[in-house]
Amino acid sequence: MTGEKREPKAYLKECITALTHYLINEVADRDLVGVRIRNTENVQDKGVGISFRRRDQMEPDLIWAVFSKVIQSNDRFGLNGRLEVHLDHVIIPVCNGKLAEKTKGRTLDY
Repeated sequence: MTGEKREPKAYLKECITALTHYLINEVADRDLVGVRIRNTENVQDKGVGISFRRRDQMEPDLIWAVFSKVIQSNDRFGLNGRLEVHLDHVIIPVCNGKLAEKTKGRTLDY
């Protein structure tokens, strides 16, 4: 920042975008990722969760859209205190160059 003043929400969006790129940079497109964000100061507030989806579908704009709805109704969630971000990563195995066999209609413990 070069002496210019920015709106807190615009700054927060830049941070979310940079953090998203950093966290999922090394994740394969076929792998699943989920994101959880919580405010460590206001523990009575529920965290923001973005359900698992393929890495190539997890875009910063998607995270910001969900997150901005929360801070729109609860300003103190994102603008006061410290935020903690968790990335949940599920590695999808590759078998002989193909995705693992589908299990639709069968239990996973056969």
